[in-house]
Amino acid sequence: MGSSGRAAVTPEAPSRLAAVATFKPAYLIHGDDHGRIGERRARLRAIAEAESGTGGVELFEGDASTPETVALALRAMTFAIGRRFFIVDGVERWKEADVETVLVPALAGMAPDTTVAFFAREEGRGKAPAKLVAAVKKAGGDVVSETALKPRELPRWVVGEGERLGLTLEGVAAKALVSQVGERQQRLLRELEKLALEHGEGARIGVEEIEGAAAVSAERQVWALVDALVARDRPHAVRAFLELRAQGETLPRLVPLVARRVRDVLSIAQRLDAGESPAQVKSSLKMSPWAADQRIKEARATDVEALQRTLEELAELELGSRGNTELAEATAALRAIDAITA
Repeated sequence: MGSSGRAAVTPEAPSRLAAVATFKPAYLIHGDDHGRIGERRARLRAIAEAESGTGGVELFEGDASTPETVALALRAMTFAIGRRFFIVDGVERWKEADVETVLVPALAGMAPDTTVAFFAREEGRGKAPAKLVAAVKKAGGDVVSETALKPRELPRWVVGEGERLGLTLEGVAAKALVSQVGERQQRLLRELEKLALEHGEGARIGVEEIEGAAAVSAERQVWALVDALVARDRPHAVRAFLELRAQGETLPRLVPLVARRVRDVLSIAQRLDAGESPAQVKSSLKMSPWAADQRIKEARATDVEALQRTLEELAELELGSRGNTELAEATAALRAIDAITA
């Protein structure tokens, strides 16, 4: 805290601080954890727009992101009231010589009510220029490294993040979560937050709770795929299928699950066609009222013949995928989705 009693903001700070924040003149966020860097960028942009409005925030992306264009913007005179923010992407592509000769002098001479944030998504030889790191520090700014953890380090990180959320995770449970969810830290954190909401602060989480949460999540995604197939919504069907595959669902397991859900909708459609009212059908369904309403809505929006064709396509897919490679399975599934949603 400074003498004004206003809190200094980093890209990590929540947006509620925007109205009472003291901003540093410069930030550099770099590293190979691209998802985390993207989250920080979005958070800083939200804080900046809350402080100065969209007109007070200037973005530099793609070909517009060069040391020369940023330097010109920093030197430009403006009659705008309030702090100016510059958000600069792609600095991992910049050359040291350009930073030193063009940008460093501009940073040294920035107007006092200016904040510039540089983002470097590093990979291979693409790194944030050392001259930029030094210039940001010299300007009184913050340099933050976001480095992705190695796979073997993730279970320990999961345990630590769980403690921060008020959960106690057993080591085997942390490993199970990584196995179920994958190695992306943002997704692991989202799953931990869901567990904290479901079980409450102080809960002890074991393998059983992890597997239960994963089963619920997979069930929802299977229904998302079925919903898209029934609605003949090809983009959403493809997206739902790819998400299920990404979390480890295999075609031999997935196709029967989807077919069973489609048969549920078909049964409802047949009962409605036979003259039963939606209320009669709903009262007999063994699912939540919301889910029952969704299934009835889907059944009324399609027809029995279309659902039967969907089941035929799924049956052919199940037979055709046996003994195939993973790539051939995925290709066959996408062709089936294309046929079903045509």
